[in-house]
Amino acid sequence: MTIDSWPSSILEINSLPLDDKEAIYRTLLPDWLFIHYGIDRDTLSAGNLRVVQFRAPSGSRAVEISVKRRADDRDPMLYLNMADTFNNQLLVLLMIIMNPDAPRFNIDVDEVGNPTQFGTIGRNRPAELAAMKAGLSPGQIRAGLRQFKQGLPLFEEFVQRLGHEIYLIEPLAYHNAIAFERYGFNYIRGLQEMKRIHQEFQPEASLCNLLTDDNPFRPLDAWKTIRGRSWAIHDGILGHPFTGFQMYKLIGKEAGINTFPDAQW
Repeated sequence: MTIDSWPSSILEINSLPLDDKEAIYRTLLPDWLFIHYGIDRDTLSAGNLRVVQFRAPSGSRAVEISVKRRADDRDPMLYLNMADTFNNQLLVLLMIIMNPDAPRFNIDVDEVGNPTQFGTIGRNRPAELAAMKAGLSPGQIRAGLRQFKQGLPLFEEFVQRLGHEIYLIEPLAYHNAIAFERYGFNYIRGLQEMKRIHQEFQPEASLCNLLTDDNPFRPLDAWKTIRGRSWAIHDGILGHPFTGFQMYKLIGKEAGINTFPDAQW
């Protein structure tokens, strides 16, 4: 399939024959998967078992791509879920890149085994506390591989081939939004709220005054770092969940947004 014949939406890709749509979605797989983890480029397998899965049923406006190191691994190293919006924009719903060799923290299930949707509909506080002490941010099951920024050009080439000039993403947590700012994203919704959060975390401001060493998720120094603020927000310091934020990226351009100047992780 040549670049000129590419479809212009996920819906159109998903309507193609299996080999054609997989050929397109394969272009999203970064080299590090094959170089560092021994996945065969032709068969998408490791140890003679397929480890790359594309869930892209015909008629659907969404696609899920999951890549494991080994077929029997519990978690994928790379997970991507994206979809068409109703006005034919490309929306990244969830992207996860994690180190399969890093310790696992069971923040994705509560203490009786119910799913938490990465802590958004329930919590496993002991697991979260252990993850936080290990240097992880809210929603992280394992430490990441620091490959998101390096993978952006590959993803943007895919978006460009679809004929789009921008794509959308929804940050699940405060630290995600700050990271996306650093990767060149701007806000469709939420910029003023991010600025307000920064101001209210200044010394003697409302959110800073709610910090206390009596709560491990809201220590007195949490206002100083991206991760510290994100854990406090995850713990409910805003009085409501961190929702309603949407960001966009112009292909090949950086917006220069910075709502937490001189921040440290």
